[in-house]
Amino acid sequence: MLITIPDVLTSEELTQARAILDAAEWVDGKLTAGYQAQAVKENLQLPESHPAAVKLGEMVLAALARSPLFMSAALPLKVFPPMFNRYTGGGHFGTHVDTAIRSLASTGQRIRTDVSATLFLTAPDRYDGGELIVEDTYGMHSVKLPAGHMVLYPATSLHHVTPVTRGERVSSFFWIQSMIRADGDRTLLYDLDTAIQRLAKESHRNPIGVQLTGVYHNLLRRWAEM
Repeated sequence: MLITIPDVLTSEELTQARAILDAAEWVDGKLTAGYQAQAVKENLQLPESHPAAVKLGEMVLAALARSPLFMSAALPLKVFPPMFNRYTGGGHFGTHVDTAIRSLASTGQRIRTDVSATLFLTAPDRYDGGELIVEDTYGMHSVKLPAGHMVLYPATSLHHVTPVTRGERVSSFFWIQSMIRADGDRTLLYDLDTAIQRLAKESHRNPIGVQLTGVYHNLLRRWAEM
């Protein structure tokens, strides 16, 4: 399931984030890439422990906590601390699949990467190229969102970032270990949750909504890994 979550960050948060990132010292993104990714990765990145990355990562996590759509779509158990990258001057990231298990540099805690997330921090008219291309059984999907918007997609997907030929593309990226491991099961639960919420708005206190809510929670109870 590929889903867009609008307005994760407010305009004020975006302004603050860009000011901090513009003043930060970036390093070669290859330093944090795996062996295979190093051959196809051409971008800049903030180290995980960089004070700017830590501060802005906390901002992003707080924003996710207030997003019902994120909670419904990702059903998060653990969220890897948000990281930040920058593409400019032809920077790109070739086709790859994200590492299945990530370890936190600070604690060594391991997180299974079920869902990948990209939070765009640059307005799309400020750069050319830089599309996130996600492949699935239905083909290739091109994603280039307004600043403050985020896309979620299965971490099992082949994906790449096209070269940025004008301006710069700055974004936050991270991964989620979901309570529901399988993307197909998450999709079913998300569709059911969406239908329940729509029914509740259109027909308040409808007994069918209560029954469907029970089905949703019983499926969640059956499939969830804690």
